[in-house]
Amino acid sequence: MKTVKQISDISGVSVRTLHHYDSIGLLHPSGYTESGYRLYDNNAVKRLHCILIFRELGFPLKKIKQLVDDPDFDMADEMKKHIRLLRQQKEQTEKLISLAERIIENGDDIMDFTAFDKSKMKKYEQEAAKRYGKTDAYRQSTEKTASRTEAENLLIADGMMKLFARFGDIKESTPDSAEAKQAVTTLKDYITANYYECTNEILSGLGIMYAYDERFKANIDAAGGDGTALFVSQAIAEYTK
Repeated sequence: MKTVKQISDISGVSVRTLHHYDSIGLLHPSGYTESGYRLYDNNAVKRLHCILIFRELGFPLKKIKQLVDDPDFDMADEMKKHIRLLRQQKEQTEKLISLAERIIENGDDIMDFTAFDKSKMKKYEQEAAKRYGKTDAYRQSTEKTASRTEAENLLIADGMMKLFARFGDIKESTPDSAEAKQAVTTLKDYITANYYECTNEILSGLGIMYAYDERFKANIDAAGGDGTALFVSQAIAEYTK
């Protein structure tokens, strides 16, 4: 058994944070000394290790608690999923670095938009409609997309990216804040106007995809900065619950 001070020294997590993890049910002590000080056994240390890994990956504490409390939780399986995500983020970052280096070397007149790939957003939204909205939503999206020129579709996709950039501006606020609710309402209305009727059921499904589908997450984080996709997902969950 280790004391809270020893756990803090080993992990780099402050004693205050360990107390907070206890208060929210994320990491309870394994026992207490006669003086009332917290003690942690090997299982608690392993749980803390999992918590810290998911924190580094950008997960909110509420989601981490759901994962580590799940009796079917498989650490290896979760890591495989996020390795794919990290590789996607690495590829996106390398594209942006390459573009920036070329601008420095050749000037700012390089018209290369492959690093941003906004056109993918249209494809992803159609896929989400097919998966969550079934036939009617997919039909609406197909009809609206087909009725527009390619330039118009790209402009609308760019509008989606700007909405996600707005989420990036407010991601330090709480997901249930007035700003977050307004941003979700604007997003929902935008999807309805430009793709398909975005019901709360569909919106909830999109929120999950935004955070855990590697393609969505990479594009949304590219628009609003690291952590934006997770914040959008949390804000949508608060909006639709």
